[in-house]
Amino acid sequence: MNMEFIGSIEKIEKGIYAILMIMLVLVLIAAIIDLIVILFESLVNISPLMLESHELITVLGAFLLVLIGVELLDTIKAYFHENVIHVEIVVLLAIIAVARKVILLDPTGMNGFEYGFELMSIGVIIVGLGAGYYLIKKAGVKIEPMRLTKD
Repeated sequence: MNMEFIGSIEKIEKGIYAILMIMLVLVLIAAIIDLIVILFESLVNISPLMLESHELITVLGAFLLVLIGVELLDTIKAYFHENVIHVEIVVLLAIIAVARKVILLDPTGMNGFEYGFELMSIGVIIVGLGAGYYLIKKAGVKIEPMRLTKD
């Protein structure tokens, strides 16, 4: 009975991951369409054949958002197939998200103290994520999926 209950929970969990993957694919399609529209408007309508600095920042931000979504989809897909969360991919995803934040950082609405504090905070996050990634790679730990079947 206990194994049947765990099996039922695992099926529900797989269903939830499948729904999340479908929803994430829809979000990624919308994000790619948005990126195409932003790029088209920037290159054709606003400044023909040239990107200004604020347009470039907008395009790079949208591009990194799509990249984050693709990496997140890869993480969910890996868990769906292997029942393993790849910590390395999650840390890389966080590093990409912080890089996006740095690229999109707009200091115009902040005073000097707020801007400096935000930059120091981002620096601490980057150092922490970098150290975590280094330790994960150095450890080289491979996590095998749990098997709940009877032998």
